[in-house]
Amino acid sequence: MGPNSLADERDRGFIIPIGGGEDRLKEMQIHRRFVELSGGENADIVVIPTASMLDKTGPDYNRIFSNLGAGKVEFLPISRRSDCENPEYSKMLDNATGIFITGGNQLRLSAILGGTFVATKIMQRNAEGVPVAGTSAGASIMSEHMVTGGQGNEPPAEGAVTLAPGIGLINTVIIDQHFTQRNRLGRLLTASSFNPSLIGLGIDEDTAAFIGPDNVLEVVGSGTVTMVDASRITHSSIWAAKPGEALSLLGLRLDILGEGCRYDLNTRIGFPPEDHLLVSTLPAPLS
Repeated sequence: MGPNSLADERDRGFIIPIGGGEDRLKEMQIHRRFVELSGGENADIVVIPTASMLDKTGPDYNRIFSNLGAGKVEFLPISRRSDCENPEYSKMLDNATGIFITGGNQLRLSAILGGTFVATKIMQRNAEGVPVAGTSAGASIMSEHMVTGGQGNEPPAEGAVTLAPGIGLINTVIIDQHFTQRNRLGRLLTASSFNPSLIGLGIDEDTAAFIGPDNVLEVVGSGTVTMVDASRITHSSIWAAKPGEALSLLGLRLDILGEGCRYDLNTRIGFPPEDHLLVSTLPAPLS
């Protein structure tokens, strides 16, 4: 494996946004990779099902991770903000070698977790090397600026997307999920126009971006990750647009990454899978 592989030594833990709808029955390659990063048979995975609060959500992921060989799997039944101060939950997070945030309603998730001890603990444990994965709503909340709404099948337009604060696990990207399946390019482009310094990550279902401690991500799964880089934009009409008015955005850069492709969030350069490097015209990533 190359210098930017998932097996590298790391300081900050992997951040793993998943586009939702992941395979839970067959190869389960996203979950499998997460269990490996969490320690395999020595893993102690904590699942946070707050976004959905379906009775079966926590137990479902417990079953999945246990079947994939995780040594220990627990879930935090957090349904209100006061639950986040439970000292037993703090202890569980202190012992965790992997943290997984399920899908559901991202506003429910942010309203309950935002600014609490649990949110702070998740960030602390990730900084200490613990991988944190989140699917669907659990992916959106990872970024500092979180997409909370907006229609699919629409062009970029004023009012096409609504944002709220996430927990800020990563502050260089805006994440959208179920991306191709719900045709959300227009709303991600609109979000990127608000602050062109941020990179838009549009993640398909059954697809994940494994963001390493070096800020190089690798795509795992059956779909694609769409990268929107607006940092070199030459013209944007967002500041003068009227409600509902379509936007003009010139100079955008768009990369579509399939499985095995990598993207350096620092340099904003994408790379093909390592086994394609010999036939690629792109430079290999630096060691």
